[in-house]
Amino acid sequence: MRAKRNDYYLNIAYEVCKRATCKRRHYGAIIVRDDQIVSTGYCGSPRGAPNCIELDDCPRKLQNIPTGERYEFCKGVHAEMNAIINAARSGVSILHGVLYLAGRLGDGKKISPHPCVMCKRAIINAGIKKVILNGEDDKMKIIDTESWIETHGEL
Repeated sequence: MRAKRNDYYLNIAYEVCKRATCKRRHYGAIIVRDDQIVSTGYCGSPRGAPNCIELDDCPRKLQNIPTGERYEFCKGVHAEMNAIINAARSGVSILHGVLYLAGRLGDGKKISPHPCVMCKRAIINAGIKKVILNGEDDKMKIIDTESWIETHGEL
């Protein structure tokens, strides 16, 4: 049976998250434009810098910092940001694209990923129109990024 388009892209994002070097969460992102994958990204340290898996530590975990707080102590760049950065490095437009986001815990269990406030801002400014992810109970969630602006949420 042929996979539905959104399922197909989310499954690829799950494969991308296997490259993550964060010990807490493995996120993978792909950006699709005109039904073509134009960029991928996973959470990990800046290019060439040692990562938490290599160092076998996590500064935020060592300091008992809760998830979603004190990102300045994190060595990693988020998957969403890396996908945007990788598109820019390649000279590829992601304007009006769709970002697919998948996540797993370090033990491999699937989680419902949610872009942080900084990633939401980058996604909006990059011109990405939708974010598609697996929501609670493995149900696909489609987010129109304009809704982040309209609700004046955490931006």
